[in-house]
Amino acid sequence: MKQIKWFDRKFEFSLEQNIFPSILERLEGTPIRLNHKISQIATEDLTTKFEGNWSIQENIGHLIDLEPIWQGRLEDILNGTEYLRRADLENKKTDLAKHNEKEIQQLLIDFINIRQTTLDSLFKLGEKEVYKYALHPRLKTPMRTMDLFLFVAEHDDHHLSRISEIVAYTKS
Repeated sequence: MKQIKWFDRKFEFSLEQNIFPSILERLEGTPIRLNHKISQIATEDLTTKFEGNWSIQENIGHLIDLEPIWQGRLEDILNGTEYLRRADLENKKTDLAKHNEKEIQQLLIDFINIRQTTLDSLFKLGEKEVYKYALHPRLKTPMRTMDLFLFVAEHDDHHLSRISEIVAYTKS
């Protein structure tokens, strides 16, 4: 089954319940799930392009490349800025990074380390900070800290699903 493109997704952030602890679990679990997926993939398949799009390693590299945006957006919210900082919607950083030339283990370590930095900041937050918000520049909607990191967890899952699509392609 083919998933919807990321930029075609719609997001609704109207939950009043504090689901932040569950979001933290998802964010903390992404490196574990990623490691599990990668352990079952032949090395030669990690750099295979699929439908002219990123390889598995490039999808992992993209997660690494975007983590500073999530960290910066957390700062934006906590500092009371009106709008969250913009992301590069063309993903130039990932396209130029040559992630296919890197060792897979180094990519995994880099992702674990940068995600842990994010989590260290998130675990320090209180409920007041979880409900602070700024406007998302593309979606033009208020995004609370909780919403931002639900968005990040969804983005993680999107790329994990993309990796599964690539694996299915390489097996066919």
